[in-house]
Parts: sequence; structure tokens; C-alpha cells
Amino acid sequence: MNPQNILKAIDQFKNLKILVIGDVILDAYYSGKVNRISPEAPVSILDIEKKEYRLGGAANVALNIQGLGASPILCSVLGIDFAGKQILELMNKQSLSIAGMSSSAARITSLKTRLVSNHHQLLRMDEEQNDVIADLDRKSLIARIIDLLNSEQPDAIIFEDYDKGVISAVLIQAIISEARKRKIAITVDPKRRNFLSYAGVTLFKPNLKELRDGLNQQDISSDPESLYQAYNFLNDAMPTEMVLFTLSGNGMFIASEKESHHIEAHQRNIADVSGAGDTVISVATCALASGLGMHEIAYISNFAGGWVCQYPGVVSIDARTLKNEISKITA
Repeated sequence: MNPQNILKAIDQFKNLKILVIGDVILDAYYSGKVNRISPEAPVSILDIEKKEYRLGGAANVALNIQGLGASPILCSVLGIDFAGKQILELMNKQSLSIAGMSSSAARITSLKTRLVSNHHQLLRMDEEQNDVIADLDRKSLIARIIDLLNSEQPDAIIFEDYDKGVISAVLIQAIISEARKRKIAITVDPKRRNFLSYAGVTLFKPNLKELRDGLNQQDISSDPESLYQAYNFLNDAMPTEMVLFTLSGNGMFIASEKESHHIEAHQRNIADVSGAGDTVISVATCALASGLGMHEIAYISNFAGGWVCQYPGVVSIDARTLKNEISKITA
């Protein structure tokens, strides 16, 4: 592994275009104070003082890509509702392209509302629709994505699956076929429903729980030998160019038919692991599209994923910070 190659690659992130396909979620935070109990039932009353809306799901991956200096193009289907409108407004405020976004009267937009008092979450309420999008919406989304492949000529595609229905086996196969014709790198952050539908992608990134669930093998451990056996089993069922297994506090494991590497986690004070997976797939995709090798992809992704866990809430790392932090530890 050459640290100078990594630093040069980070400088090149600004030249990349990355298509992000997946489920977009509106994260809502209603914050206030609890000073009394309801006379109607023995529950707390939260007096709302602030309402805040943030981009979540695949949109958070797009924000991570943007923070790294690259140009993301988010592709998804929203409902024609309050949450969908808020997402489009937030995308405009963040200067994110809406060229890949469409709306459907047959869907509701995923909305996760947190009730918060004194920085403690009291309750989360989810409003979402998890069935696969209608055939007409899927065909429209595929056509839109193919148009963007032709007009924007992206350097990579990310499938960011949250099991909310935008990504289906039919859509996956159609886009992989189009991407391979154009020799575009494809990376995947999977969930269980479509876990074995990604044959032919460039990089497949499950965490350990997703790997166990997806292969129905709960005995897979974070030991490199166990992980390599899991890779062989996965590659027999669904051939991919390489896999990147994220192992939380045990770092990462990357493998292909030619090589494998286990990268240990950096010692950090962990505050919050929320959003770390979004950071990892974003950095890994930019690193891959910039031409870095497997060991370097795993190293930079592992570093960035651990770095964001030092801070509460969902945060991302920008290109300058990533470069400066890596320069410090490799000096």
C-alpha cells in the first residue's frame, strides 16, 4: 500500500461523477422538553420547540459523495406527499441534482420521525411503504437511469438498498447489464431481500450481520479464515469482482479471487456509528473509480468509516479532512 497513491487519488475525487440508486428517506427530528404527564394516559408530553428535516437513506450517500468533492446524481422514486416535497427542497438547498428523481402517486415517501428531549430520543415513528415499486414506476426509473448513463457518463454506480422497494432484482439486472456495456464500476451496499441479485458487480459491501443473514450462515465470524470461506461461498452463489466486508470494531476484510486483506480498525473514542456505512460505500466507490488497488480501497474506507464514528449524529468526512488525517498518520 502506498499512502502517496491514496493522497493523489483524493485530489482526483473532484473529477468523478457517481450515480446513486436507492431508497431515499426523510429524517425528521422534533425536539423539545418534557415537563408534565398527560392527563389522558400515563405518558410524557413533549412540548415541541424545533422541527428539523434531513436527507437520509441513499440521499445521505449522495451527500457523502458531494462532501468528498465528487458529483453525485441521485436516482429514486418518491411519493407525491409532504415528505417527498421536503426531500426535493432539501436536495435543491444542498445543490444536489434532481435529474434522477421521479414521483409516483402509487407510493408514499419513507419518513422517520424522532421525538427528542434533552438530546435523548424518546420515540421514533416510521411511515413507509416497503413493497416493490409498481412496474410502470420501475420502467420509468430504469429509462431515466439509462438516459443519465448516456448523458452524464458517470464513473461509477452505487446501489444503496434500504429494503424500501425502489431496488428490485429486475432493476438491478437491467442496470448492471447497461453499466457493464459501458465499463462503469458498480458498487453495492446491500440488504437481505436482494442480497444475491448482484452478480457481476465490481464491489459488494455488506456488514457482518448482512453477510450472515444474506447467506443464512449465522456462524460466520470476524476471523479472516472464516471471512474468506464466506467470500468463497458468496462468490460461488453470486460472482463479483471483489467484496468488502465491514466488521465494526474489527475493521474490514476485502477479497477477490487473486488477493485478500484484513484491515484492523483504528483505535478511536466511538460516539455514534450512525451513517458510518454510508461513508464507507461513498469513500470506497470514489477510491475504486480513482484507480486505487484493493488494499488501498479498504484502508481509506476503513479510516473514513471509523473517523465519522467519533462524532454524535450522522456526519460525513470531506476530502480535505480525509487527506489531512491520512497525511498525519502516514507521515
